[in-house]
Amino acid sequence: MVWVRVMIKRTHGEPDCGPTGSRRHIRYDRSEGEPASVAVVSALAAFTDDDALETNLRLYEFIDPEALDALFADHYGGSSRPGGQVTFAVNDLTVIVRADSVDVCR
Repeated sequence: MVWVRVMIKRTHGEPDCGPTGSRRHIRYDRSEGEPASVAVVSALAAFTDDDALETNLRLYEFIDPEALDALFADHYGGSSRPGGQVTFAVNDLTVIVRADSVDVCR
């Protein structure tokens, strides 16, 4: 069993990627109904110019995809969850997941 420490912070604004212009950054906007884990894989593929369907990246080696999806899933009544974010590392990249977007920076 692998334990992953996840920090959830309610915030808005730009990702914490260091000084402006000093790091490469992309923002991937999640589609309605798109699971957070799928959005993360798509964002990482876009950042690395990889094909999301053929990537060698295994998200579960860095974070539990089901737990990530559950954090950003709608409430049982159908209403969306308010703000918040999860930040974690994938190799030398920082991934910041929010309800509506995924930021990837190096």
